[in-house]
Amino acid sequence: MALKQTSFSSAEFAAKKRITRREQFLADMEQVVPWAELEAVIAPVYPTGMRGRPPIGLSRMLRVYFLQ
Repeated sequence: MALKQTSFSSAEFAAKKRITRREQFLADMEQVVPWAELEAVIAPVYPTGMRGRPPIGLSRMLRVYFLQ
């Protein structure tokens, strides 16, 4: 089995990845929203999942609420 040699143009094109609008929006949201401060406020009253089904993580759920 022979290895396929990549050309300079294909190597250069592979290094450049197009940023989607979703990725750009999420990156902007990470910079704008103070996640650590919000989690610190909510954490004392967020369910710990001692009984029954384990809850979704606080940071994930907080991001879901903000996306809505």
